Amino acid sequence: MTEDTFKDLCLCGETTKVQFKETFTSQKEIAKEMIAFANSKGGVILFGVEDKSGKLVGLSYDEIQVISRELGNAANEQVRPTIYIDTEVVRMNEKHFLICSIEEGKNKPYKNLNGEIWVKQGADKRRITENAEILSLFQDSGSYQPDAAGVNGTTFDDLDRYAIDDYLQKVYATTLDGFGGKAEQVLKNIHILNHNSLPTLAGYLFFGKHPEYNCPTCMVKAVSFFGNDLAGTQYRDTKEILGNMPQLYDKSMAFLKANLHNVQEEGASFNTVGKLEIAEEVLEEVVQNALVHRDLLRSAPIRILIFDNRVEIISPGALAGGLTEEDIRNGKTYQRNPYMATFATNALHYKGIGSGIVRILAEYPDIQLDNDDSAKEFKVTVWRVKSKDESTAQKSEIATQKEPLKDISTTQKDEYATQKRESTTQKDLDATQKKVLEFFKNNPKGTRVEAANALGDITEDGVKFVIGKLQQKGLLKRVGGRKHGEWQVLI
Repeated sequence: MTEDTFKDLCLCGETTKVQFKETFTSQKEIAKEMIAFANSKGGVILFGVEDKSGKLVGLSYDEIQVISRELGNAANEQVRPTIYIDTEVVRMNEKHFLICSIEEGKNKPYKNLNGEIWVKQGADKRRITENAEILSLFQDSGSYQPDAAGVNGTTFDDLDRYAIDDYLQKVYATTLDGFGGKAEQVLKNIHILNHNSLPTLAGYLFFGKHPEYNCPTCMVKAVSFFGNDLAGTQYRDTKEILGNMPQLYDKSMAFLKANLHNVQEEGASFNTVGKLEIAEEVLEEVVQNALVHRDLLRSAPIRILIFDNRVEIISPGALAGGLTEEDIRNGKTYQRNPYMATFATNALHYKGIGSGIVRILAEYPDIQLDNDDSAKEFKVTVWRVKSKDESTAQKSEIATQKEPLKDISTTQKDEYATQKRESTTQKDLDATQKKVLEFFKNNPKGTRVEAANALGDITEDGVKFVIGKLQQKGLLKRVGGRKHGEWQVLI
């Protein structure tokens, strides 16, 4: 690690991936920090930095030797399975600091000798005891696959025999009857049934008659809003989409097509069928990915949200297998639900080789990918555009004018659009939101409690709610860690 990188980490404060320690405390306590990093996304412990203030205290030669030895012992003797660490020393301002790096583990969950499992929670750590969270760590390591588990309370009769026959005809050119006495074994071999002859979760969700009976959150909630605000109370259309995976896919695509515009291509005749404003192959790819890669351990539906300026498709579960947004932009893939992926590959338009996202990004580079580890969800935002040469925002601003801007320069048009956008933003803010913005503009390092006390007519929870709204609108941003960061007002 370079001196500049170390300095930047110290200035930004403690985060999910950075922990400060003035000195070594005990093997048991440091082991908890290591376990939390290994069970999360990895991170570094900076020794010689005061954890309360980020003050650079430094270490002596003897302290570095002792801490290095104790770190190795903690990783070997206090953690199960063993964690492998890297240590290095950085010199800055005539002081020395020890850096301990812990990578995200491949054998989750890691635990201490008491069987306690720790994960990162913001800049802190927390102990987990919930079965679903523990199973999620097994899932991350690839040692547990929820889609292969049997669905208790179901039988073969809960599956759609016609859907199974259609699938087998596509893959094996025969129906279930064609396998004769081996039919049940075939269903077990392809993981529609488990070894106890119960439908697997993958089989039940893909071929079930009514999967929502036993898996009530394995559905799609779709809403088409007026305006661009998730808090909007008016909508054009809303649907709770139920059924097995092929049905969810077909109904979701139908909802999107019904609520998006068909745009007449330039030069086309009046009777020509318009082209969907967002290419159908883009929507197909995003919807299928949401259905196939959703985290089956999370009790939340897939959401399709259509706004005037964008479409959001939100899938339960952050990226699995240690993948990042950059990884999937470059075509890397990880199959969280391998049996679901196999069924989708054979029965839908899904390929499962990672090329789909690369392909649609090449056509629509402005597609936004948001991997939210804290909320445990993955969101794809596709902006609604009518041409490649003009952004939605510019076209919308120009279209709303009573007189077309034919005689002014492009620069003047841009200035007009910016002024109108700022004016509209101010108009959309209520009095409380303006007060909170003004407070953080004058007090960038202020807290929610300080804001509530200063404003007087709003509680701390109210300030938290307003901050969320302002962040959604892109008007307020948190820079730096929880302890030492600050607020930036973006208007």
